[in-house]
Amino acid sequence: MAVAPTAFVAPPRARPRDSGIDLVRALCVVVVVVLHALMVGVSIGPAGPVFENAAEGTAWVVPLTWVAQIMPVFFVIGGFAGATAYRRARERGGSGLDFVAARVHRLLLPAVLSIGAVGVGLAALAAAGVAGDIVQIAGFRYSQPLWFLGVFLLCQALLPLLHRAHERAPARSILALVAAAVAVDAVRDLSGLDMLGFLNLAFVWLALQQLGFFIADGHIDALPSRTRAAVAGAAVGLLALAVVAGVFSPDMLENLNPPTTALLLLGLAQTMVLSLLRRRLRALSARPRVAAFTRFVTARTMTIYLWHMPVLLAMAGVSALGAIRFGMPLPAPSSMLWWLTRPLWIAAALGLVAAVAVALAGCERRRIPASTPSTTRGAMAVLLGLGAVVLQLVAGTTVLTAVLAVALLGGALRLARTARSRQLGAGPLTAAVEVDVP
Repeated sequence: MAVAPTAFVAPPRARPRDSGIDLVRALCVVVVVVLHALMVGVSIGPAGPVFENAAEGTAWVVPLTWVAQIMPVFFVIGGFAGATAYRRARERGGSGLDFVAARVHRLLLPAVLSIGAVGVGLAALAAAGVAGDIVQIAGFRYSQPLWFLGVFLLCQALLPLLHRAHERAPARSILALVAAAVAVDAVRDLSGLDMLGFLNLAFVWLALQQLGFFIADGHIDALPSRTRAAVAGAAVGLLALAVVAGVFSPDMLENLNPPTTALLLLGLAQTMVLSLLRRRLRALSARPRVAAFTRFVTARTMTIYLWHMPVLLAMAGVSALGAIRFGMPLPAPSSMLWWLTRPLWIAAALGLVAAVAVALAGCERRRIPASTPSTTRGAMAVLLGLGAVVLQLVAGTTVLTAVLAVALLGGALRLARTARSRQLGAGPLTAAVEVDVP
């Protein structure tokens, strides 16, 4: 009996990346490094080195934050990239659990190395006789930016679920998240319980991620240019009125901890401007030098984010040591001499962070084999990763908390690998679960 030949089904063609979006994301990462570099203040007091936030209590930081607060648009881009990658995975036979396991791997593997190295560094400082309060400050400063790792992991872990909700009811799904964020702010203000505001670590950032789905669908770009410009202007105007009325702090960094709905207005304005500029951004991103910059940062996003603070802390420590041993003058933060030295300081920070990223980003690009994942193992991996980050944020980074965090992160990565290696093993599906960088 003749057997009919099996039809060959070509795999879906990979869609090209949006180079303009990648460029904006890369610029956001650089802005974070520059802003944190400006916040590093080092001086020598009667009792020894003094490490402080150079921006705290200054007049220049408030207007700067209206431009440099890029976290809202970063989460919008994360939603765009995540939705695009998730759809691509589904077209090739992957699942939401594949997506989540890959995200856990991509986000947490660089964190193991960073947190572990900082723990070793803190132990070395203590062994060298550095004052305990300085070691504690160093660990605290390192742990502060780790909020992003935990929140982004949570948002990406929920992305498949929320994306399906977006496909069923796009308007209702995002409005529900916005309404929850507004309710949290209202209850927080009425009750005076600031701790309630931390619920918006979920609602605010999930709403902004959901906004990114509308860019991925093309819905926002389909709006007339005048409409997008009007929405951006209205969002900024409403935010300004709310600030004048005392609803929100004029410092957009203060609206970050805990996050407030001010970030939703700022993110909406940023999204509309991004949409208006997409064509120009694509043209700009095609230039060879710009493309090289974008590729460099895109391949190392999490490594740069996780290592820029250790680099800045090391620079601060070396500056203090030079001032003590060699009499090197340290200008007072926000003084004229301090501002004159900031270009050199920022250039040194960017150069050192880039060098570290080149040396260490290999782990960020490592792949794990794909397979049919386990829901329980995937959920446990996410929870262990979140637990490691929360531990650092609540207790600060110390030698002990670093060891515990590395153990939790190692467990999360092991669960993610196991979840993806049970049945199919490596094979054609591997390409299906590769995801864009955060």
